Amino acid sequence: AMKTGAYRDADEVISRALEILHTSEEWLREHKQQISKKIEAAFSQSERCEYFTAKQSRADMENRKSKWKREHKH
Repeated sequence: AMKTGAYRDADEVISRALEILHTSEEWLREHKQQISKKIEAAFSQSERCEYFTAKQSRADMENRKSKWKREHKH
């Protein structure tokens, strides 16, 4: 990162890395309940043998990706 000129020195690199880490940790804390609910729902579906095939999973992810891109266009 310093070679590209994005950061002046190692301290700046470390400061930015810590900032990103703290932001990620904060996001996880704020979304912990939602994440836990989704994990529990997935385990319940698995226990009931409700699975997506690999093809269905890829299609679902492509649909989600397309939707996200449409919603986040600038």
